Amino acid sequence: MSKFNLFKPLIEIGPPLSSRAVKILLLGSGELGKEIALEAQRLGLEVISVDRYDNAPAMHVAHRRYVIDMMNEQAVKAIVKREQPDLIIPEIEAISTTALRELEDEGYRVTPNARAVEISMNRIILREYVVKEVGLPTTRYAIAESPEEAFKACNEIGYPCIIKPEMSSSGHGHVKITNGSFDQVKKAFEESIRHARGRSRRVLVEEYVELDAEFTVLTYRHINMDGRVETITCDPIEHWRYGEFHYIESWQPSIRSAEILGKIAEIGVKIADSFGGLGIYGVEVFLTRDNRVLFSEVAPRPHDTGLVTIASQELSEFAIHLRAGLGLPVPRPKVVNPAASLAIYSEIDTWSPVIHGIREAISIPGVDIRIFGKPYVYTGRRVAVLLARGDTVSEALDKVRKAGRRLKVVEGWGKDAV
Repeated sequence: MSKFNLFKPLIEIGPPLSSRAVKILLLGSGELGKEIALEAQRLGLEVISVDRYDNAPAMHVAHRRYVIDMMNEQAVKAIVKREQPDLIIPEIEAISTTALRELEDEGYRVTPNARAVEISMNRIILREYVVKEVGLPTTRYAIAESPEEAFKACNEIGYPCIIKPEMSSSGHGHVKITNGSFDQVKKAFEESIRHARGRSRRVLVEEYVELDAEFTVLTYRHINMDGRVETITCDPIEHWRYGEFHYIESWQPSIRSAEILGKIAEIGVKIADSFGGLGIYGVEVFLTRDNRVLFSEVAPRPHDTGLVTIASQELSEFAIHLRAGLGLPVPRPKVVNPAASLAIYSEIDTWSPVIHGIREAISIPGVDIRIFGKPYVYTGRRVAVLLARGDTVSEALDKVRKAGRRLKVVEGWGKDAV
C-alpha cells in the first residue's frame, strides 16, 4: 500500500527494484502512458504497466507488465494487491471503477481520484454532472436508449446533430445526423452502440455547433511548498479536427483574445476543483461561431492534444501529472516557444506497421517525432505524433504539416516494407 497519504507530500525516492522504491502502476499503457512512464523513469521510479493487450507502448519502458481485462474488478485488484503501488494512474476510460473506488477506500492513491475517473469515463453521467452540479454551459443534449428515442431527441434538438456512445474515446462511434430520416438515425444509433465500451445501450444526442475554435485547458491540482493544494491552468492549447472526430493538429500558445482565454481557464478550474484530487485534467472547450464558450469533455489525465507540451512548455503535461499525483510541487510552467503537433493516423489494418519517410520528415529544422510502437494498427488508429518548434505558431504549424506529408504507414509484411 502507498507509503504516503493522499495529500501528504512525497519527500524521498529510493532506487527502483529496491525496498525503498516508489512505484507507479499504469492502468492503460498507450502513448500517453508511455510518456508518463518515461517521466517516471527520469525520476527514478519503479514502473508497472498494465493493459488489455501485450506490447502496448508503455510496456516498452516499464520494469514489469501485465495483460488483463481492465474492466474485470478482481483482475485489477489482484494486480494492485500484488504490486502494492504508491500511485495508481488510470490512462484510459475502460477500467473497473468499482475496483478503483474500493482500492482508494483501502488507502491506495489514485490520481486524480476514483470519482473523477468514474464520472469522466461516462459521457452521459459527465454531461449531467457538469450541467446540474457544476453549472457549466454546454451544447443542448438529450439521452436515448433506443433508435426511437434517438429519433425523437434529434427532432427536438434539430438538424444537424450528433449521436455519441455513452462510453468511447478518440471520436469512435460519433455520427453526424444531417436530416430527419428515421433510417439514418437508426443506423447512427447502432453504429454508436457498436463502438461503445462496456455494455451500455444509451447514447448522447447532442446539438451540432459550428465551431470557431477548440481548446484544451490543462488544469492541475498540486501541493505547493506551503503544503496547500493549489489549482493551476497552463496556457490553453488550441486544436483542430478538420471535420474528423479525433484531433489532427494542436498548438500552443493560442492567439485568441485574453477575454476568451480567461473564460476557458475558468471552466478548467471549476472542473478540476469540483473533482478534487491531485493531478492534471485535460478540459476540452468549444468556441462557437456565435461566440459561445462551452464545456465539451474532460479527461482526468494528460490529453492527446497536450502532446504539444513536450515541445512548448518547461514541463510537459506528463511530468505535471506525475509530479502532482506524487504530491510534489509543480510551479506553473512557462511556454518557452511556440510549438505545434500533428497526429499521424493509420489508413490500413496491419500487424507490425512500418512508417516510411522519417528521414525526410525530421530533416526539417525544429521538427521531432514520437513513434508509439503499437504492435497492431487499424484504420484511424494513431501511430505517431510530429512536433515542431517555431518563432511563431504559424511557422510551427507549417513545419509539422510539411513533415506530415512525408510520412506513410505501410504494411509490416508487405512489399513496401522491404
